[in-house]
Amino acid sequence: MIGLGTIANTIAVIIGDGIGLFLKKGIKKSLQDSLLHAMGIAVLFIGIGGTLSQMLVFKDGHLETTGTMLMIFSLLIGTLIGEIINIEAKLEKLGEFARKILHADEQSKFVDAFVTVTLIICIGAMAIIGALQDGLSGDYSLLLTKAILDGVICMVFASTMGAGVLLAALPLFIYQGLITLCASFISPYLTTAMINDICYIGNILITIIGINLTFNNIIHIHVGNMLLALIVPVVYHIFS
Repeated sequence: MIGLGTIANTIAVIIGDGIGLFLKKGIKKSLQDSLLHAMGIAVLFIGIGGTLSQMLVFKDGHLETTGTMLMIFSLLIGTLIGEIINIEAKLEKLGEFARKILHADEQSKFVDAFVTVTLIICIGAMAIIGALQDGLSGDYSLLLTKAILDGVICMVFASTMGAGVLLAALPLFIYQGLITLCASFISPYLTTAMINDICYIGNILITIIGINLTFNNIIHIHVGNMLLALIVPVVYHIFS
């Protein structure tokens, strides 16, 4: 059945959220803060590792960097448009609406939880390639593996950041579902280079999220207004 992988992935996220929210009730506030900082450091290094793995290359026996201009223009253009549209304000309204429906108390972390987990579980080669495989051949094995990983991630974040994590199931379902449904049409355009560059910029955004989580009492970068940076590599590869 085509689409079963995304359905299983979404259910795993919801189950992980539920378990995390249940565990959260028994965790002291001081421990929640410590765990949140620990997850921030983990996310920070996941983002840095993913970024450097695609940014650093060996050429003629020397270590060189690549994709610097793509990074600069993606962040510059994406942030400029995002600030004009004010994406983060719209996400905050969506988060506030969902918070009221879910009767969540952790208002200050709700939107952060939503944006953080959405990026982590949606941006990556497994999401794109897994959804394409599901749509083209009905092979959802990669998405089942991703479902297990996402369930654990959501459980941990829900136990520290609260109910905002639950909302991430919606963009995951829409994002992977659309790729699956449109797989036969978009697969010729989604080259390996394009997927790698999308993941490259995505890992930079994940790094920024790690900074926000780790230093949440000192700095807050409006990563929501940078989300359109992910579109720049797509446009670049379509017209290049």
